[in-house]
Amino acid sequence: MRARGIPLRSIRETLGRHRRLATVWAYVELTKPDITLLVVIAAAAAFWLGSGHPVDRLGLRHVLVGVTALSAGIAAMNHYLERERDGRMRRTSRRPLPSGRLRPRQALIFGLGLSILAEVHLFFFLNPLTALLGALAFVSYLFIYTPLKTRTTLCTTIGAIPGAMPALMGWTAARGEITVEGWVLFAILFLWQFPHFFAIAWMYREDYARGGIRMLPVVDPDGRRTGRQIVLYTLLLVGVSLLPPVLKLSGPVYLIGAILLGGYFLWHSLRAARTRARGHARQVLKASIVYLPLLLGLLCFDLPALP
Repeated sequence: MRARGIPLRSIRETLGRHRRLATVWAYVELTKPDITLLVVIAAAAAFWLGSGHPVDRLGLRHVLVGVTALSAGIAAMNHYLERERDGRMRRTSRRPLPSGRLRPRQALIFGLGLSILAEVHLFFFLNPLTALLGALAFVSYLFIYTPLKTRTTLCTTIGAIPGAMPALMGWTAARGEITVEGWVLFAILFLWQFPHFFAIAWMYREDYARGGIRMLPVVDPDGRRTGRQIVLYTLLLVGVSLLPPVLKLSGPVYLIGAILLGGYFLWHSLRAARTRARGHARQVLKASIVYLPLLLGLLCFDLPALP
């Protein structure tokens, strides 16, 4: 039997391929590729800084593999744990689990499998300390931060700890120990998350309220407290970003770039705090996405000269 001259077998094969591609893409979505990319950039930059001259390129590859797998696994597990809440919010209702494109069991197996493989990789190909930090990120993000999102506005502070862990992991992967320089990289990533996520929550606070998420912008009707917090954490971030030259991690090119980038980020934060407009919150979000990769790129580019 044929349909308009096209064999039904060909139709079935085409539909089958499309279904398989849709399933593959659903699994990709589980990994939150945009967030995972930023996580991997932070870890890779920290390793690059920590490994010295010349850079250990084999070690860098292991960092890329291990941190990518761990970040993707945590993201998939987060989809699994928050599937019901995601279904109540417009911005997340089309994610793979609420939309029914994948079953919860598939996300659970995928997330756990990736996380376990990542931890094994970090332990055997890098070092136990880096694997331990990865395990702490896994536990604190999924089983401390995630439940607190519906209970307290402090969830952002708690969640920023595992969120900044990739920077420390990249450093320990290179050095095998936690030093002051590693903590500075951790602090940059830790502080960056506050204006970034407050801007997102500000833009979607009605949606977050439907999901029962108690981030600061949800319980701050006029946005004044949120605006002050965005400015405060941006100022702290700019201050901490000037420490790498003091610690001989970078040179004058980085310092000039950090000042310019910090001024750019702070200007957007001040404007959003003053107007409390959704459009200006979006500009803070865009500024944060521009700021972090460029800052880390400058750090890696302007390495101090060898004595």
